[in-house]
Amino acid sequence: MPSADPHRDVPLVAHLVYRFDCGGLQTLLSECIDRMPARQYRHAVICLTGQPTEAGRIRRTDVAFHLLDKPPGNGMATHVKLWLLLRRLRPAVLHTYNIGTLEYQATALLAGVPGRVHAEHGRDSVEIEGLHRKYNLLRRWLAPAIDAYVPVSADLAGWLRDTVGVPAHKVAPVPNGVDTQRYAPAGAQPAAAPGPAPTWIGTVGRADRIKHHAGLLDAFGLLLARFPAPRHDLRLAIVGDGPLLPALRERVAREAWADRVWLPGARTDIADVMRGFSVFVLPSLSEATPVTVLEAMATGLPVVASRVGGVPQLVLEGQTGRLVPPADPAAIRACVPGMARRDGRTCRRTTASTRWSPATPTCMAGCIRTTDEQ
Repeated sequence: MPSADPHRDVPLVAHLVYRFDCGGLQTLLSECIDRMPARQYRHAVICLTGQPTEAGRIRRTDVAFHLLDKPPGNGMATHVKLWLLLRRLRPAVLHTYNIGTLEYQATALLAGVPGRVHAEHGRDSVEIEGLHRKYNLLRRWLAPAIDAYVPVSADLAGWLRDTVGVPAHKVAPVPNGVDTQRYAPAGAQPAAAPGPAPTWIGTVGRADRIKHHAGLLDAFGLLLARFPAPRHDLRLAIVGDGPLLPALRERVAREAWADRVWLPGARTDIADVMRGFSVFVLPSLSEATPVTVLEAMATGLPVVASRVGGVPQLVLEGQTGRLVPPADPAAIRACVPGMARRDGRTCRRTTASTRWSPATPTCMAGCIRTTDEQ
């Protein structure tokens, strides 16, 4: 007798995120969901807090969002709400992302979720060095309940094994990828107007302390002093939303840079925006494998980036870009002018092998199959 629900036998993957707003993690999750075969996997996104302001990134129309409305601080009420939700949804896998959701893997175990996967996309601002004792103890204590830890860079994989103490057989690295068809260099440009052509220094990322956009503004101020108008036309774009965006806008107004600095907040046309940049700068204090750097390189942009985390695996010194010490505006100022004049074709060739194949869905599917076979 045929099943009354044709989707009942299709495994459901429940993704638990702290919030679904602007960020590289959300971009990757959206791509992962859209590119996994719809006939083989269903998806649900569970948000601990906040409204899913970037839900439109997911093109599939069958993905449900569930909001737990977690209040600030710790408490059992959110665990109970998640337990009830998981018992109702009956997912094959709960996939948590970063430290803010890790503790809920214990709830998934108690709810009888057969597959439990935790991804590390990068550390937050309170554990930049990866030595936060409480967080690392939590990662180690929960290892028996988690089938696989999925770091997105070799740097994070080594840290999970060697510093945190997660068993090596549970660490399954999956590097981030980028869609090299969507992110591609601009076509032929029209003839330039008389006068100096604008040089756009651009970055894309959540306006958060760990991205260190304040340091990029410091570097931009040094560049303006070194290359003054009207002989030079320097512009800066910081694209992305986040808690520090109002403070960044206040500083731009205070410095009278309104005609030089563009702070549009979150955008849905990042590929088009990047094609207008001359050079991409990543001033972060900590990173794993930053998606925005891959997107910039696929667009053919030379890159100046902090030498942190997995960035040196992407940015080849002197070839696809320059690496600078973190929190060093003077080093950014010294590198940007030369890189802005570089040809970005080497960057494009470097990212050609990272196009979606799709790596992350393959890893997730492997975890589901392993769980089903147990």
